[in-house]
Amino acid sequence: MSKTLFDKVWDSHVVRKIEGGPDVFFIDRHFIHEVTSPVAFLGLKSRGLKVLYPERTFATADHNTPTINQHLPVEDPLSANQLKALEDNSNEYGISHWGLGHQKNGIVHVVGPENGITFPGATIVCGDSHTSTHGAFGAIAFGIGTSEVEMVLSTQCIMQPKPKKMRINVNGQLGKGVTPKDVALYIISQLSTSGATGYFVEYAGDVFENMTMEGRMTVCNLSIEMGARGGMIAPDETTFAYLKDKPLSPKGAEWDKAVAHWKTLKTEAGATFDKELTFKASDIEPMITYGTNPGMGMGISKHIPNAADLDGGVATYKKSLDYMGYNENDAMIGKKIDYVFLGSCTNGRIEDFRAFASIVKGKKKADNVTAWLVPGSHEVEALIKEEGILDILNEAGFVLRQPGCSACLAMNDDKVPAGKYAVSTSNRNFEGRQGPGSRTLLASPLVAAAAAVTGVVTDPRDLL
Repeated sequence: MSKTLFDKVWDSHVVRKIEGGPDVFFIDRHFIHEVTSPVAFLGLKSRGLKVLYPERTFATADHNTPTINQHLPVEDPLSANQLKALEDNSNEYGISHWGLGHQKNGIVHVVGPENGITFPGATIVCGDSHTSTHGAFGAIAFGIGTSEVEMVLSTQCIMQPKPKKMRINVNGQLGKGVTPKDVALYIISQLSTSGATGYFVEYAGDVFENMTMEGRMTVCNLSIEMGARGGMIAPDETTFAYLKDKPLSPKGAEWDKAVAHWKTLKTEAGATFDKELTFKASDIEPMITYGTNPGMGMGISKHIPNAADLDGGVATYKKSLDYMGYNENDAMIGKKIDYVFLGSCTNGRIEDFRAFASIVKGKKKADNVTAWLVPGSHEVEALIKEEGILDILNEAGFVLRQPGCSACLAMNDDKVPAGKYAVSTSNRNFEGRQGPGSRTLLASPLVAAAAAVTGVVTDPRDLL
């Protein structure tokens, strides 16, 4: 019987099947950070348990870290306590720890791939919903809760029911100014934030085959925003080229052996999915959200839909528009904005900064805009400097901050004030997500850059 990529990876990691229940599922790589791990370690201590395979767990500080003056003590006491707990627990249990100030520190879903910890065919978990990012490498990767973090630390396994399978195909060639972020936001706008609930998604077709690894990571990162358990893309020569010579990638004969196996990780002809969808690349334009969930998105040239044209949820829809201060049938182009955020595990990689710089080069930051440009890791920060991107940003009036999750989630000092509008390259636009009362417009680095230099929502195609 023909197998899907998902079946191949999942079935090879099942330790035990429980009749009528979940699978006992082995985990290859476990990422932890300072927010969801402290209570898990307390659970281990209370039961006198050890970490079974500390070499399979990797710790980095990201959510609570400041993005300026990282050489100084962290002022917020809760953040400081969580960061200290991560360091102490990692040291006690022999876990690799990349804390604040470490040259490999950065956002967990950025530093994992860039160091070769992530690899095709792996099973990867983290106490963070956007763990789905790692599926870009042909891995099964998903977020888990704190009690499950404790379970993985102590047993290297997790109990999981096997999700249903969905394949999303996007074929054709993307138009001018259309990025992987736009592809993901378009798919979510078509499916809604619950359209893939209960499924694990495989992305296939011309568009994904032609994407860089960074673009694939952006797409897989956003799988969770349409309700999916995770998303994945079959590994290919693009994947292998990205991973070759990464610090923790296999070397020599082991590399050749690994690649030979990775080449088998693809969906076989005749394999079936529980659901399959196909979209045309030509239907996608630069996207922007106008509401309070990632599914409330549209092409930037269009107008906000009327409630009467939507299926159900009219009261909720109007509440969302009231929160945003928008009206049905409004055009988004020309809407004034206050903040621009470039960064997060969705768009904090070097490719995103190259895109942003391509728009702002030779221009000036708008006076009404506060811009937070935050690399996803110190490696990204170093490349920004090496490639001359920092010079372009500085000449345009922008300041580069230090690595961290930053304004993605208001767990640190980078909070958007109440009532202010932020064009953000992050992944969520819920009420208060970027700060109490803040209003978030999700967009690509190109759309963010266009807004940063004009002070209003602007179609980036006009500036390219």
